[in-house]
Amino acid sequence: MKKLLLLGSTGSIGRQCLDVVRRHSNQFEVVALATRNNIALLKEQIGEFRPQFAGIVENHFSDNFTNSATRLFTGPDCMIDIARECEADVAVIATVGAAGFHPTFAAIRSGKNIALANKEVLAMAGDRLMQEAKAYGVSVVPIDSEHSAILQCLQAGKPNEVSKIILTASGGPFRELKPDEFENVSVKQALNHPTWNMGAKITIDSATLFNKGLEVIEARHLFAVELDQIDVIIHPQSIIHSMVEFIDGSIMAQLGDADMRTPIQYALSYPERIGRSGRKLDLLEIGKLTFFSPDLQSFRCLALAYEAARMGGTMPAYISVANEIIVDAFLHERISFGSIPRYLEKSMNRHQSNVNYSLDDISHVTTESRRITHEIIQSG
Repeated sequence: MKKLLLLGSTGSIGRQCLDVVRRHSNQFEVVALATRNNIALLKEQIGEFRPQFAGIVENHFSDNFTNSATRLFTGPDCMIDIARECEADVAVIATVGAAGFHPTFAAIRSGKNIALANKEVLAMAGDRLMQEAKAYGVSVVPIDSEHSAILQCLQAGKPNEVSKIILTASGGPFRELKPDEFENVSVKQALNHPTWNMGAKITIDSATLFNKGLEVIEARHLFAVELDQIDVIIHPQSIIHSMVEFIDGSIMAQLGDADMRTPIQYALSYPERIGRSGRKLDLLEIGKLTFFSPDLQSFRCLALAYEAARMGGTMPAYISVANEIIVDAFLHERISFGSIPRYLEKSMNRHQSNVNYSLDDISHVTTESRRITHEIIQSG
C-alpha cells in the first residue's frame, strides 16, 4: 500500500485525488493533508482519512482546531515541515502557484516520489528540480492531463526517437472571440470552462492560454526536449490530451474523457496501472475531432510565456508569479480580462533575467515579481 502526502488537499485537484483514494482504499493510505485556509473541509478530510499529519498555512484559521490523533503544523512553512517530517511514498503537490515551490524541493530531498499537479514549480526552476530528483533517486510524475498523456505516449519509443511533442489545448471559452471583445469578459464568463472542472486560477489561465505556455516550459524540463520540439494546437473537444511524434512519422496520442481523476490515478499508481470503474470514452458518441492553430495575437499570454521560455533563467519564475498576481486582481474585479496580457508584459519588461541562478535567487525573484506587479496594477 502506498502512503500519500497531499499538499493542497482542499483544492480541486486535492479533492479529486481523495476521490481516487476512496475508490482504491486498498491501494493508498493518506498520511498527511495540508491546506492554505479551508479549515472546515480539512476537518472533514481528517475525520475521514485519519492522517498522521495536517497543515494549515494561514495559522490564524487554526485557533479552534483540535484533533488528538493528528499532529498539526501551522504557518507559512507548514507544508515544508510536513514534507520533511512525514514518511510517505508519494508527495502529491496540488497547491496553486508558487506556494508549492519549496515544499516540492523539501519532499524530493526527503526521498519522496513526486506526483506534480502544480505547473509553476517546474516553470520556475524545472532544470534544478529534475537535477535534484535525479540526485535523490526519486521520480517526478506529472498529474497535468497533457503531460500525463505525453509520459504514456513516450513509452512507445526511445528518447532519441522523439521528433516532436504536441500539446493540445481546449482553447478555453473564448477561442472564437476577437481581441477587442476581451475587455468586456466578466469573471463569471471566464470561469465557465467548456470542458474541464478546475480551480479558479487555472481556469482563468486556460481562458488566456497562459497555462499552455507554462505547460510548454514544463514539457521541456520533464522530457528533456528543446523548445522547437514542442507544438501547441487547439483541440476543442479535449479528448486527445497530447501527442508524441516519432522520427519515423508515427504519432502516438493518448485519449480519454475530460476527467482529472484519470491522470491523478495514473500518477499515484505509476509505473503500474489499476482498474477504474465509471464512464469510459465512447468514440462513436464523439463523432469527430477538430484541431487548429492558436492565435498568438488574440492570446498574448501564450506568446509572452513562449518569450519567457526562450529567455530562460529566472524569467519563467518571474512571469509565473506576476501572472498569479494579475489573475487574482481580475478575479477580484480590479482589472479587466483584456488587460491581463498588458499588465503581464509591463511587469515582464521590468525584470532582467539571471541565467546562472540559485534556488535562493528564485525566492528573491518571486518577491520582486509580487512587488513590481502590484505596483503596476495600482498605477493602472
